[in-house]
Amino acid sequence: MPDKSLFSRFFGYVSLAEGVSFLLLLCVGMPIQFAAGNLVLMRIFGTVHGLLFIAYVLLALDGRRQLRWTGKRTLWVLLMAVLPTGAFFAERSVRAELASAARVAQPVAA
Repeated sequence: MPDKSLFSRFFGYVSLAEGVSFLLLLCVGMPIQFAAGNLVLMRIFGTVHGLLFIAYVLLALDGRRQLRWTGKRTLWVLLMAVLPTGAFFAERSVRAELASAARVAQPVAA
């Protein structure tokens, strides 16, 4: 039976969306703000990124509980959220960990 936890279902999507929103904020919103003085895009990208960041952190803390991460592993996943491309690395690492855990949990057919 597939795992239906919030973490395993949504962390990958949220981390990718958080990473994209961070890059849009840095590479599109900020240059437009400084070049044209337009704050509208910064407000939009900032709000979207902020909500995705909060969702990322909450899901990461749920992942700590669910996968029994060490403090070091949790800190690494959380630190990846504040680096511009870090969320992509965290998503890939967590996806591999979940796949490995799923392989271990499956019973061997006789």
